[in-house]
Formats: sequence, structure tokens, C-alpha cells
Amino acid sequence: MNRTFIRGLELGELFYKEAVKPILAKRFPDLTYSAALIGLGSEVLSFDTPQSMDHDWGPKLMLFLGEADHKTYHNKINQTLRQELPGETHRYSTSFGHHEDGTTVMTATDSGPINHGVMFLTVQCFFKYVLNFDPTGNIRAVDWVSVPEYRLLMLTSGRVFHDGLGQLEPIRARLRYYPDDVWLYLLAAQWRRIAQEEAFMGRCGQVGDDLGSRLIAARLVSDLMRLCFLMKRRYAPYIKWFGSAFAQLDCASDLVPIFTRVLEANSWEERQTHLTVAYEFVAKMHNTLGITKPLTTKVSQYHSRPFLVIHADRLVDAIRAVIKSEEVRALPEHLGSIDQFIDSTDAQRYLDRLKAVY
Repeated sequence: MNRTFIRGLELGELFYKEAVKPILAKRFPDLTYSAALIGLGSEVLSFDTPQSMDHDWGPKLMLFLGEADHKTYHNKINQTLRQELPGETHRYSTSFGHHEDGTTVMTATDSGPINHGVMFLTVQCFFKYVLNFDPTGNIRAVDWVSVPEYRLLMLTSGRVFHDGLGQLEPIRARLRYYPDDVWLYLLAAQWRRIAQEEAFMGRCGQVGDDLGSRLIAARLVSDLMRLCFLMKRRYAPYIKWFGSAFAQLDCASDLVPIFTRVLEANSWEERQTHLTVAYEFVAKMHNTLGITKPLTTKVSQYHSRPFLVIHADRLVDAIRAVIKSEEVRALPEHLGSIDQFIDSTDAQRYLDRLKAVY
């Protein structure tokens, strides 16, 4: 169909304001609700493109109801929307079918009920399902570190179209970023990852293992990128959008060319040259945070071996020394968040078991 591509967040808001909201106002005038588009999906992060339209994309939104109203009205609202929603909005079908793998796809319909993309939820159940803790109560340090970071991002991104319940925006504000001492704990753990491997890239290259050297260089680049997200107090997305989101950080214009040269280098010595530039740049970023006394930002030799490193353990110790919370200090030393030691997508779904690690 010849149509102008509209980003999913914009399309969702248009769908709400022009199609869903008028029906709710007419058929359920006394209903108190909130409407939003948050959660999983490229459109929530504004990374969607026309390619995104092939699955789980289209005019959709979440309708949050109070506990009692959800029990009383969600079926009635569902049936009303099925009967009264227009078949399309801005030339995008409001009705969905399914691929064989269960994902949804916009499917035009000429008649009959609309298989719409409005989800009916309660605030408490939704957030508890995504986080495995209640964000309206006391959020413990272990709660913060045991939930995958992308889940925090998906809840604080997207857009709230209407918050009649008055609950979504306060919760999103509480989850906006880690508390200070949890943040320090994660910063120290991320520098620790670098400390453990910063000398290995050169060592692999020294013994002729160029593939191993390249792999470790790539790991170090990834760890430095995640460190930058932490320094900028930005949640990092899952791997598909990791580079795209990094490019939006204000340090990216300096670091992306350096990281690219690291990955393109054809010898360990050349990789080391570019990595040292990256190390020193990120060390300077640390000093601008003002969380520790200024530390040297110059690389130096790794003991008696010919490898130049930032000696990241210096930063680990300095950061850990300023953590005040006994609750945070009681977390496993250097372990960090789930994302800092588990990168399996399937493993990150077992929230109860992840929390048990701590």
C-alpha cells in the first residue's frame, strides 16, 4: 500500500486520540483509565523502520484499568472496540492476524469484527510481571540489579497518552534510573570486567592468536560501550539496538571512530594503539563525574609485559570506596547486575532464578 511511514509511537498516539478515545468517551463516559505504548518493541525505543511492519507492529496501545474496572469492563470494552473501531487509521489496518510463529501482522478486513491491538491490563499486574517486584513499594538493591536492564528501559521509554489513573507516570519516574549507590556498584563492576581482560588482547596477539586477540578486543569495546551508558545514566537496550542507542550518547561522536579502528585493526599492536586512546578518553569521562578524587587517565605498562592498559582495578577500588549504602555493599563483590554476567536471552527470562543468584 502506498502510504507514508509513521513511527509506531506516533501511530499509536493517533490511533488512541482519533479512534479509541472517542469510543471510550461515548460508550464508557465514567471510566477512569490510562493509555500508553510502553514495553517491548522497536517502536517504543523509536528505532522502528518500514521493515518493522512485518511483525508485531501497527496501530496498538495498552489500556490500563483499575482492578475492579478491569474485571467489570475489559470484556465489554474489547467487544465494543471490535465492533466500532474503523478498519484502518492513516491507511494502516487496525485489525491483526497471526504469522505461523504467533507474531501479529496487520491484516486488512472488509467486514466483521476488528482484531484490534488494544491490550487490557492493570498497572500492578503489568509492572510486577515485567520486573518481578512491585515498583510502588520499597525497591531493594537486589531488585534493581536482578532485573535485566532492557526491561527497565522498556518501561521508562515509549509514551503515556493519558494517565487518568495517575499511576503510570509516578512509577516511570521512580524507575527512571538506578539509585546513586546502586549506580556506583554497577560502575565498579563494569570497570572490573575491563580490568580482568585488558591485558589479554595483546597476550593473544603476542602468541600468534590473532582471532583470539580480535575477539577480546571486541569484548573490550563492548564493555567500554556499556560503561559509557552507565556514566551517562542511560539504560542500555538489548543487543539489536545496542549500537544504535550508543550512537545517541554525546560521547559517541568521539568514541565510535576509535572503536571502529580497534575492530578494523590487523595487528594486536595496532589494536592496542586505538584501545589506549579509548581507555584514556573514558577515564577522563570518569573524572568528570566527580564521584572520586581525580585519577590518572594515562595508560601504562602491564607489569613487565609490553601491554599498555588503564589498570582499571584502580577505578574499581576508588568507586567502591564511596558507596555508602550497607545494603548495596552487601551485594556480591564485583558481580554487578544480571546484564554484566549473563547475556543469554532465554536465561534472562527466569526472573525468580536470577534474583536467587544474589
